[in-house]
Amino acid sequence: MNDQPKFILYVEGLHIYYEAFHAVKNVSFHVKPGEIFGLLGPNGAGKTSTLSAIEGLIQPQSGNINVAGYNIKDKPLYAKASMGVQLQSTNFQPELTVTEILQLFAGIYGINLTKEALEKILTENNLQESGDKRFGQLSGGQQQRVSLSLCVLHNPRLLLLDEPTTGLDPQSRRQLWERMEAMRENGHGILLTTHSMEEAEAVCDRIAIIDHGQIIAIDAPQTLIDKHRNDPEVIAVSRKGKITLEDVFIGLTGRAVRA
Repeated sequence: MNDQPKFILYVEGLHIYYEAFHAVKNVSFHVKPGEIFGLLGPNGAGKTSTLSAIEGLIQPQSGNINVAGYNIKDKPLYAKASMGVQLQSTNFQPELTVTEILQLFAGIYGINLTKEALEKILTENNLQESGDKRFGQLSGGQQQRVSLSLCVLHNPRLLLLDEPTTGLDPQSRRQLWERMEAMRENGHGILLTTHSMEEAEAVCDRIAIIDHGQIIAIDAPQTLIDKHRNDPEVIAVSRKGKITLEDVFIGLTGRAVRA
């Protein structure tokens, strides 16, 4: 049996190339049990490539990735079984009900989903009134909560949440934040990508900012704000006098809009 690791996710010296293009350059970070860790960066900064390597979808040219103590190269099945992934948008067959989708995925994971367990999942995800609704009838927030419930169905140690609140209204976004915080309290390690600096500042214990394939800053959100509040580049982009995480992000990565 695998010993309980100090880190749920350990990424060390990650390098990813696409032919001659060096997309990820010596990226290293870790996620602890009971921690929400944010990976932030402009478009094309290397976030998606890093996530794809962690998920085992692409093979990095060098570096090590360990999930719950399992090396993704040496024990890929164990590593993948220890993670749950929620994508930015997920399409299920619209005619299936929420209950049918949960039962389908429970079967895939080999989980005996009792009536009591199903009701608990629906209640925990604020879907108790939606079990018999077809997926295509759900609001965006409800669809994201279904996706999140599937992500944790097999009780993985690591959760990868890729911009989970994109397009949601403030109420739905806050509900998902509360759900993430509850999962953190249960000891899950969470790796979150988001373009919302408000979200990162509100829910993340630590964040890493990646730009041009490299980690350029890593720390607690408030610590990063305090560390960079007097940088000329940060002061120049501040609009309201109070330095925010977004000011620091733009000050470090530049004002240019990325494709």
